Amino acid sequence: MHAFDILGDPVRRRILELLADGELPAGSIAATIGAEFGISQPAVSQHLKVLRDNGFATVTVAGTRRLYAVAPGPLREVDAWLDRYRKFWINRLDALETEIHRGRRENK
Repeated sequence: MHAFDILGDPVRRRILELLADGELPAGSIAATIGAEFGISQPAVSQHLKVLRDNGFATVTVAGTRRLYAVAPGPLREVDAWLDRYRKFWINRLDALETEIHRGRRENK
């Protein structure tokens, strides 16, 4: 699968958002995702498997728990792909920052 096929799914994006804050047990991920998306634990497990099989997440077995973490490799590839498009928004962000600072000076 292509990285954007993986990231195109809102459930998988949300799982990665959760994992961005640090390693989490599968049960915690399943509880959060289940509550937010209304899907079952087996469905969450399938999304975790897709992330793991495609290199976006790693799993460590700790006793009876499976701890998931973000694997940065594929995200670096996405970042590299996006790099050629940054020019379309970076100047606009710089201009926005200038306008924000200008507004602050005028309000003082």
